[in-house]
This record gives sequence, C-alpha cells and structure tokens, in this order.
Amino acid sequence: MELYEAMRTTFAAREFTTDPMSDDVIERILENARFAPSGGNRQGGHVIVIREQATKDALSELARPAAQRYAAQTAAGENPWNTYVPTKVTPETIAATSIPPGLTQPVRNAPVVLVVCVDLRVVASIDQFLPRVGIASGASVYPLAWNILLAARAEGFGGVLTTMPIAEEPKVKELLHLPDHLAVCAWDLPGNG
Repeated sequence: MELYEAMRTTFAAREFTTDPMSDDVIERILENARFAPSGGNRQGGHVIVIREQATKDALSELARPAAQRYAAQTAAGENPWNTYVPTKVTPETIAATSIPPGLTQPVRNAPVVLVVCVDLRVVASIDQFLPRVGIASGASVYPLAWNILLAARAEGFGGVLTTMPIAEEPKVKELLHLPDHLAVCAWDLPGNG
C-alpha cells in the first residue's frame, strides 16, 4: 500500500470481525513499527501482546472509570480530561453516566491488544520543569503507537489507539506485572474492521 493511501485510510476502527490475527502478521507489524523515531533515538518503547480473553476483559473493565468521565464531560459540552479548563462535572454526575460501548468494548472484541509502554529511565522529558502537564515524553513513544496502526493498515487491517487505560495505570501495571519504570501509554487494537 502506498504511504499516502495508508495515511488517508487509517481511521479509528472500533468494531472488529471475529477473524484472528496471526503471529506472523503481528511480528511483521512490530518489526516495521519499531523504526519509529524517539527522543535521542533511545527506543524506550515496549509492546505487550495480549490475546487471552480474560486479560482483554480485565483491561476493558479498567478502562471504565476513564470512559465514564469522558462520556460525562462530553455530555456536558466539555473537552474531556482537559487539564487547562477545570471540569464542572461533579463526581456524582460521572458516577451516574452510562458508558457508550465504543469506549470499552473494542478491547474485548479485538483479536489482539497491543499495550504500548515507554521506559521512563530513557525517555526525554524536556518539559518536566514547566508548570503544566508534561507532553514532550510522548514524542518518544506515540510515533511507535501510530506506526503500529499504519503497519496494521498496510497488512489490510484496521485498528484504534486509545489512552483510556492510563487513568488506571497502577491497576493495569499490576494486572500485566509491569515494573515501575514502565509507563502505560496506549492500547493499539489492530484487527479486521
């Protein structure tokens, strides 16, 4: 597939068929995606491949609190999870908000979940001393996450990148037995859309 076509046709696919994704395809996707740039070329990205349904179900449940807040803030006309403009949505409203299935179900239904992490020991956090939320570190891992989706598209698959699990990172790390120096950055969900 030509690069511009891949860029124009790699959309957020959140519905998947039951078709499996072979280990060979996953290997090709990761082999090519790993050439993404990172700060200082330190290559701190790590990807955990999850196929077990019980683990995917548990990850979906861990995404629920973030998804519920996202849905409540969207319903209130806010930009969800915004750090600059404080939310006016109360915890009670968040707790009473229904979660649209598209925010948690894709992780259950994807044939494979790729948990993208970054090694905080090597990441370049240029903005760590600024009085705002740090974002520069993402430049060392999100190109990898996007390359995974582009590679999946080149293999004829769709997919979606989600950051919902980050809100429950300690529980995600416990579930996946991740060391302290790894930060959970996203889930990539490639599959037949």
